[in-house]
Amino acid sequence: MSEHDIQREVSELESRSTTAARLFDIRRIIGGLFVLYGVIVTTAGILASDEDIAKAQGVNINLWTGIAMLLLGLFFLTWLKLSPTPPPPPTDPAQ
Repeated sequence: MSEHDIQREVSELESRSTTAARLFDIRRIIGGLFVLYGVIVTTAGILASDEDIAKAQGVNINLWTGIAMLLLGLFFLTWLKLSPTPPPPPTDPAQ
């Protein structure tokens, strides 16, 4: 294997690593989970019976918690969109 082949292989691995880092950015995972759970809990709050609300002293806690989870998840996803993971510096194959 020549030095040029090794350099090319290293560049390909760095490129894949960067793609994986962007795909599994913790903000994407946290934001996605909070949005998913927020939808579930908000739906439970919308469909809550009067008896369920009475158990919580008149507060529809599922609705309010679900909305808060949705907002937090959307915050993380917006943060990811506005401040993406920077790409790695380009490697010079001539070196």
